[in-house]
This record gives sequence, C-alpha cells and structure tokens, in this order.
Amino acid sequence: MYKDRKELVKSLTFKTSRSGGKGGQNVNKVSSKVEVIIHVASAEFFTTEEKALLAERLANRIDTEGNLHVVSQEDRSQLVNKEQSIIKLMSLLKTGLHTDKKRKPTHTPKSVLLKRKSDKKSIAAKKENRKKPGMDAWLN
Repeated sequence: MYKDRKELVKSLTFKTSRSGGKGGQNVNKVSSKVEVIIHVASAEFFTTEEKALLAERLANRIDTEGNLHVVSQEDRSQLVNKEQSIIKLMSLLKTGLHTDKKRKPTHTPKSVLLKRKSDKKSIAAKKENRKKPGMDAWLN
C-alpha cells in the first residue's frame, strides 16, 4: 500500500479539460475538469500482490494500457477538482486493496435453541386450542 500521499501524487498524471455544468461564460474559457491517471503496473509503492489484486478488482476501471482513470468536474475551480479527484482515487485504491476478515465459525448457544423450541411449542398449543373439537374428543 502507498505509504504517503506525496508519494502517490508523484506517480500521478493530471489532464485538464473544459468541463460542462455551472460557470456561466467562464466555463467556455477555463479548463476546470481534472482527470487523474495512474499506471498501476508501474507504481513503485505497490507490491506485486497488491498490483494483481487491483488489476483484478478494478478491471472495469483500468484501460487496455493499464491506466486507472478518475475524473472530477463537480466544482468551478480546477484546484478543488484536483483535490477531489485525488481523494476519489485514494478511496478507490483503498477499497480495491481491502480484504475482508475471515469469518470465525460459531455454534448456536443452547439457551437460544431451548427458547426456540419452547416458543414453537407455545405457538403450536395456541393453534391447537383454536381448532373445533372433532371426533377424537368424543372417543376419549
């Protein structure tokens, strides 16, 4: 995993372009959309296992050259969009590298089993009392 944000930013490539949305006439003049690109295979701060894990889990976001793209164009400011795209990338990498804990098998406590059986019996008795007396009642 990457040790430092500065180390991560060094290996990123930034592309800016004109963004749609808010901004009025300014939107046609200023490149506020920011695209962050990282080549996962050549990133030095990932181990080979982490690179394989990212390639597998983020396969739908990685292009044919092995680049991971993250785009931000929510804000009018290029600097804010740059920060947002770095944050998006960091959270994407974090979720891509996250491994779930192995589940510890447990058994159901005896008290829970006994409670379930007693509840089951009480419900069965309640339903039995709702029935009309049949021929069985006359024979006994």
